[in-house]
Amino acid sequence: MRTTYMAKPNEVERKWYIIDAEGKTLGRLASEAAALLRGKHKPQFTPHVDTGDFVIVINAEKIVLTGNKMKDKKYYRHSMHPGGLKVTSAEELLAKFPERVIEKAIHGMIPHNRLGNKIRLKLKVYAGAEHPHQAQNPEVYELRG
Repeated sequence: MRTTYMAKPNEVERKWYIIDAEGKTLGRLASEAAALLRGKHKPQFTPHVDTGDFVIVINAEKIVLTGNKMKDKKYYRHSMHPGGLKVTSAEELLAKFPERVIEKAIHGMIPHNRLGNKIRLKLKVYAGAEHPHQAQNPEVYELRG
């Protein structure tokens, strides 16, 4: 009888990848980063176990949005008080907090549950080219396409 392999959390080997966002399209970068964080690129991928790797994204301020998304794309948040809706365009958010644009895009591609919360902690986004993770010896990850 054959059994399906299920990865156990203590058996997972994690790597560190570094992605340079300079000149890359937001959605394409986010989908590949989400797949790396989830562990979908590994043969031992198990949906209910965090099998993913750590991802460092640098140069977040140099990300590209196609078409008119820079002005038309809106980010919404609410203070939970009457009339407390706050709307920010992608252009404003990129100018003020460039890391949040990438974090929000990747967050939307990861499960919204307790496992997703654990996975989200392995994402590190930096506006510039510097990052404090040299000790982890991150591998450069080239995006497909």
